[in-house]
Amino acid sequence: RRFDAGVPVNTMGTAFWAKAHGASTHFPLALILCSALFDAAGFALNRRAIVRELHVAGYWSLLSGAISSLPAVYSGLLLTKGSLLGHGVLRLHHLFVWPAFALLVALATWRAMVGRQMTRRALGVYLAGAALTSVLLIGAGYWGGELLIVAQ
Repeated sequence: RRFDAGVPVNTMGTAFWAKAHGASTHFPLALILCSALFDAAGFALNRRAIVRELHVAGYWSLLSGAISSLPAVYSGLLLTKGSLLGHGVLRLHHLFVWPAFALLVALATWRAMVGRQMTRRALGVYLAGAALTSVLLIGAGYWGGELLIVAQ
């Protein structure tokens, strides 16, 4: 804690968490999109030499995206003082972000258990889930950006 004119000032206030949340949200978004693209390319290039490397990149991008989502969720919860839904634009943001987070964790858990080698059918199911997660994360990002406009 800092003291200005004898009055304690919270150095970990809303402005800090807003910046932390804004900075930490980009990693899971970028990594899930990369994972989906790597695995989609591997799906499309079936039985080519590069397919294994594409799936390895997709695997690690997904796991990294899931792990990097934790600071985004934590900072968001601190920023909203634990509100899971809220109202107005915050509610719209949360209606996208919570299903996206749940799907991201589920996909990463499933993928970690299955490993990097999946059947073609399992990969198709994963790609559908990754596409849905990507769309939800983009929607959450859009409404999160709108929150910044409303706050100004």
